[in-house]
Amino acid sequence: MQVRELRAYCKRRGWIPTCEYVDEGVSGAKESRPQLNKLLADAHLRRFDAVVCWRFDRFARSVSHLLRALETFKALGIEFVSLSEQVDTSTPTGKMVFTVLGAVAELERSLIAERVRAGLRNARAKGKILGRPRKRIDLSEIKRLRSAGSSWRAVGAALGVSAATAFCFARKNKKAMVSR
Repeated sequence: MQVRELRAYCKRRGWIPTCEYVDEGVSGAKESRPQLNKLLADAHLRRFDAVVCWRFDRFARSVSHLLRALETFKALGIEFVSLSEQVDTSTPTGKMVFTVLGAVAELERSLIAERVRAGLRNARAKGKILGRPRKRIDLSEIKRLRSAGSSWRAVGAALGVSAATAFCFARKNKKAMVSR
């Protein structure tokens, strides 16, 4: 029924559908769906001028996902139409609705960021140590491994850190290292 009504809408507008992207049997709650991914890839290749969907929730399950897609379409010059919500970004009213949705999403992002900062302040106030636990690096072990001819990559692996971390730690502590 949805596809039939979408086809009828396109016909009334004089639009010629180039492709239909239908994810059958795939949960719409997922941001990554085969046909949706293909639609977005084709959008970047500019294979169409407009995207027409039945409802917002048939296209994206979250406001942030919807707005990211709409921003992509806007940047590519592709119009977006949601038949049930009667939103058409090619019209002044549709553009206004898109702007309001964008403002709501920005507010949502700001509120989330503020809650995270408040949570971090609260954790610090309670004495919680934040961030990754520091790794203890044994300089004598670095020296021993390098003297034995180990590469910086091997030294890092032996100590459970990256080669760059081992190298920078040794350099920072200005101990004589055997260069290789």
